[in-house]
Amino acid sequence: MTDKIIQMQGVNKWFDDFHVLKDVNLEVNSKQKIVVCGPSGSGKSTLIRCINRLEEHQKGKIIVDGNELTEDTKDIEKIRAEVGMVFQQFNLFPHLSILDNCTLAPIWVKKMPKKEAEELAMNQLTQVQISDQAQKFPGQLSGGQQQRCAIARALCMQPKIMLFDEPTSALDPEMIKEVLDAMVDLAKQGMTMIVVTHEMGFAKEVADEVIFMDEGMIIEKASTKEFFANPKSDRTKLFLSQIL
Repeated sequence: MTDKIIQMQGVNKWFDDFHVLKDVNLEVNSKQKIVVCGPSGSGKSTLIRCINRLEEHQKGKIIVDGNELTEDTKDIEKIRAEVGMVFQQFNLFPHLSILDNCTLAPIWVKKMPKKEAEELAMNQLTQVQISDQAQKFPGQLSGGQQQRCAIARALCMQPKIMLFDEPTSALDPEMIKEVLDAMVDLAKQGMTMIVVTHEMGFAKEVADEVIFMDEGMIIEKASTKEFFANPKSDRTKLFLSQIL
């Protein structure tokens, strides 16, 4: 078994006439942390949404943990069970408590007994430091707390891979740190992570590699240190000069 947990080979994706991913090649090793950055509309979110097939690619190959993503739905179920996803908007069910938001998928998808699912959920909520909010509803929590709940909910499926799609971009500045801290903790535990973000401090602290995308292509991919110290492409240099 190779330790390449994600392989994208010549992946292309169109929305009607718009060519959103162009011949993307990417390999991610187990336990690796990758940050994907780039301007709006560069294909970053689409890239990670293809990994758990929230978007279907039209050309090329995507292999996740040894399973190729095809039209075959049972593979998709298998892959989604192993790939957790945290979105910009928290996507919590407003009518369910925080605890019930976290136990829903383990009970329904993994057929876990309710008591076991609740224990697991409380462990994950403790990890992101909001176990005291378990009985509240999402609307009673701050944005930062809701996003930490969304991280805990994804972890309740015990995924092998976590995808984060700009997880702090909808948050007030003072709440960003608490969410990033929860992600740093997760990274330290050895979770495989792909994070689309503009938080370059987080990238420097956590990422093994940084990828810069523009116009649907991976323009540059380098170790974090190299990426910030010595960017190769002019487009990357310009981007970094604007956000650092």
